[in-house]
Parts: sequence; C-alpha cells; structure tokens
Amino acid sequence: MSTTVCQVMGFIVSSLGVAGCIVSTAMDMWSTQDLYDNPVTAVFQYQGLWRSCVKQSSGFTECRPYFTILGLPAMFQAVRALMIVGIVLGILGLLVCIFALKCIRIGSMEDSAKANMTLTSGIMFIVAGLCAITGVSVFANMLVTNFWMSTANMYQGMQNIQTRYTFGSALFVGWVAGGLALIGGIMMCLACRGLVPEESHYKAVSYNASGRNISYRTGPYKVGSGYEPDVKTRKGAGYEEAARSEDGRRSYPSKHDYV
Repeated sequence: MSTTVCQVMGFIVSSLGVAGCIVSTAMDMWSTQDLYDNPVTAVFQYQGLWRSCVKQSSGFTECRPYFTILGLPAMFQAVRALMIVGIVLGILGLLVCIFALKCIRIGSMEDSAKANMTLTSGIMFIVAGLCAITGVSVFANMLVTNFWMSTANMYQGMQNIQTRYTFGSALFVGWVAGGLALIGGIMMCLACRGLVPEESHYKAVSYNASGRNISYRTGPYKVGSGYEPDVKTRKGAGYEEAARSEDGRRSYPSKHDYV
C-alpha cells in the first residue's frame, strides 16, 4: 500500500470516527428503559448525556435537560468530559491532517514537515478514539451495575421498584466511532514512515565553477637563456610567418605583401 493511499484512507476513516463521536455524544438514547417484564407500556423512558426523555404511547415525546451539574454522579460527568475531549482532539487532528496530506501541496513544505504533521494527527486520532471507547465503556459499566441492583431488589420483593435501563443505540455508535478513530490514527502513523526522507551515510557537497572551465596541459619545461627576444607571431589573413634567410638573418614582409 502506497503512502498516499494509506494516508488518504486514514483520513477518511478518522473523519468517520470523529463524526460518529459527535453523533453519539448528541444522541439521547444512551440508556433505554428495559421492557422485558412489561412489553406493553404507556410510557417509554430513555436518557442521554444532556437530557432525559419520555415517550408516550400516543407518540408525544417530552425531553427535559439536566439543569444542574452538582446533582449528577461523578462517573456521569467523567463520561461527558471524555467524550468532549475526544471530539476536540479529533477535530484538531482533522485540521492538522488536511495540511499534512501528500496530495496537497502548500507552498514549499518539505516531506519531513508533512511526516511530523501526519504523526501528530495520528496520535490525536488514537487518543480521541481511546477517549470515546473509554467514555462509552464507563457508561455501560454504570448501566450494568444499576441493572443488576434493580433486578436484585425486584426479586427480594421490595416495594420501591426502580426502573431498569439497558444499553441504548448511542453506546454502539460510540464504540464503532471510537474504533474507527483508533484505526484511522494507526494508519496515519504507518503513513508517516513513508513520508520520512531517507538519510544517506555520506553527505556529498557539489561545487559549481563560477567561470569557464580552463584546461591545463602539461609539457616539458623549456629553459631560456634570458637574452632571446619575445616574438609574438600572429596568424590570420594578411599575415604570414617570417622566413629565415640563408645567412641567418630574419626577413620581414614588405608593405606590398599586405595589399
């Protein structure tokens, strides 16, 4: 699997996980009334993190929010905090992941910077998924404890029988969403390895010549007496090399030769 495909798939899966965490937190059916002993009832009750609702057989539904925080159990408030932290981390991870995608080029951003951003977003998604899974599991543990306590009181023949609540649909949405965010974060961390540039053991330095390339040829060193005249010979149109005469004197071309 290429780095780009792994990164894009991680982004899509993490986006679905974060969206599921938001939907699960906003849902009202975290706990629903157990209808095992009384399948036909005129009132159906269900509760969420922010309000409790009552649905009548006529179809009318009335919801009442929790007006106070002090009256709620400490574990209930901890579930709220975990879900909110998971949503915030997930949204921040999505923002970082958008700029870290390899298929999106922003300015002159190097692959090493994208690798660090991808790893950061992956860690955020993993923590967000763990927060969502932990929050939903804590709430489910509360429901199981209250359910068996209500069942024990019912079999003991107590007069004040409490309403038993069971798992709502929001719990399953939260578990799936947390798992998707966790998987997406792992995929982003795996994609980070493909974005890290490979480092070589030997660092090569290139030098560029500032001027024209000059070639030097080596030859035998000729020693002069110091009294020989330095004669420059020009070759071209109108110029000919001077010839030596028979008596050893140098003859120079006349002015008629230049015409």
